[in-house]
Amino acid sequence: MIVSDTKWQPSLAGAGRAKYKALAQAIREAIVSGQLSAGEQLPPVRDLAYRINVTPGTVARAYAVLTDEGRLTAGVGRGTFVTERKAVAQSVWDAPAMLDNVAELSERVHLLSPKMPEVGQGAIMRGALQALATDMVPEHLLNYPSRVTDIAARRAFKASLTDTPVGPFDENDVITSHGGQSAIIMILQTVLHGPSPVIAVDELSYGGFRSAAVMSRAQVVGVPWDDEGPDPAVLEDLIKTQGVQVFCTSAEVCNPTVRTTSTPRRKQIAKLAQRYGIHIIDDDCYRLMRTEHNGPSYRALAPDLGWYVTSPSKSLTAALRIGFAVAPLDWGANLARTSTFHSFGVTRLVTDMYAYIMAQPELPDIIERIKGRIAEDVRAAVNILGGHKLTWSEQVPFLWLELPMGWRAGEFKQQAETAGVLIKSAEDFALRDGRSNHAVRIAINGQVSHEHFASGMQTLREMLDNPPDIISV
Repeated sequence: MIVSDTKWQPSLAGAGRAKYKALAQAIREAIVSGQLSAGEQLPPVRDLAYRINVTPGTVARAYAVLTDEGRLTAGVGRGTFVTERKAVAQSVWDAPAMLDNVAELSERVHLLSPKMPEVGQGAIMRGALQALATDMVPEHLLNYPSRVTDIAARRAFKASLTDTPVGPFDENDVITSHGGQSAIIMILQTVLHGPSPVIAVDELSYGGFRSAAVMSRAQVVGVPWDDEGPDPAVLEDLIKTQGVQVFCTSAEVCNPTVRTTSTPRRKQIAKLAQRYGIHIIDDDCYRLMRTEHNGPSYRALAPDLGWYVTSPSKSLTAALRIGFAVAPLDWGANLARTSTFHSFGVTRLVTDMYAYIMAQPELPDIIERIKGRIAEDVRAAVNILGGHKLTWSEQVPFLWLELPMGWRAGEFKQQAETAGVLIKSAEDFALRDGRSNHAVRIAINGQVSHEHFASGMQTLREMLDNPPDIISV
């Protein structure tokens, strides 16, 4: 039976410019729901195009996407048919949305998380693997990691912090971890105490802080910001009334707002920490490597209570799963013990690889190319979205966009996804009972071409310039 003789009619309402995607999705849903049966023939391209008022090219493209997925089969001179159930994978039949199918992924602009472009670091990593394969003796491949096996990585990391204001430290104060998030969790597990510990975070902040709190049985309270950074009066009140033991923050680059804490405000918060004996975890993962600091870290200002955390994930490659924590004075041994209990440490395969990469003479040029590409995308976003309220820096791999009247963050995010641009809303960074912020974070994904990124910014600009005309009553 040919579909043109049935009552099935795909709807492309709200499809925007990507009508072929909407048509493909309508056919998927009709197959899953049973409106279109296995073996059923679809209308010829021109017939369906006429019926739903689109171009024949739109229908042909939708049919091609579904043929590639295995949902449709086509034969020369025979037409296009719904694939027989026995000939297609069960998961294809049962997934109604298929939002992440390969054909669609290739056209969507993924800006959910910062990712570094490949500008030469891959070659260095391959060289590191070859060197390790050649140089490692058998016992290096047989034993657990320890404070001895990761010494090369800790020394390389310490050398990279020559111009970083973290205060005096030696290699014994440095602890390796499986990325920055692992370091944060281990610090909380080291310092929190009591049956119901409480940590404070920036009101809008990296979601990993909240995840780490869950892993550590801790409650989370939020600290709002003013023009200088976290509000010290609110933080002090939370310390007094809620028993806050740790303040998790990012002095250099607040994720997601791109804002930095002023030096005077850092000094105020450091004094609060020393007055009440609370620890401060200063997450510096989002400042691009070799970029100058705007002020001293909390470890420099409160050397007995400040923790400095970073990793190469957001400045070199996320595949190298290593992070570093510089512990406060007299806390290095405690965190090293937690690391041993946690996972026995980071394997020598990773720590030696990190040390090799950091010693390569071409690394500074690669980092500059990464920074240049990120800056190029940031400038494009600023030029295209100009006139709307953006917070940005060419040295930060994301932007913060405050939405104009008429848009809510969740609705904007959802419609952007429908239009093919994936971003995060303020809700992804807020506490559950936090204030509503009508803003979104746009990450710089260096694995998306600059042209594709700019096209995504044009899509967002069109949405910003045309907010929905909705009147709530």
